[in-house]
Amino acid sequence: QVQLVESGGGLVQAGGSLRLSCAASGSIFRFNVMGWYRQAPGKQRALVAHISSGSSTNYVDSVKGRFTISRDNTKNTVYLQMNSLKPEDTAVYYCNADGLTGYWGRGTQVTVSS
Repeated sequence: QVQLVESGGGLVQAGGSLRLSCAASGSIFRFNVMGWYRQAPGKQRALVAHISSGSSTNYVDSVKGRFTISRDNTKNTVYLQMNSLKPEDTAVYYCNADGLTGYWGRGTQVTVSS
């Protein structure tokens, strides 16, 4: 059973930065894609960014130029560097492996104050 554990969330002022980490219980190299999703209050969970096993990346338009997803296969960890944070980035952020029917972490709260 794969376990994904997120960390790095918290409260930050607008314009600030946070780095989220997602540690997997086993090798992440086997996953075709890993990603970060977020769910704001009253909204559906939505993709933020994903990264393939070959390190190709894709971002939702609203975070392009501000967020960077990366992976370290030696540490079985995926990161999401978030810069220039905005109040609308406030959400619970979830780590995912292998898409919507794959594996999920429990989430980490990110709150951006104005």
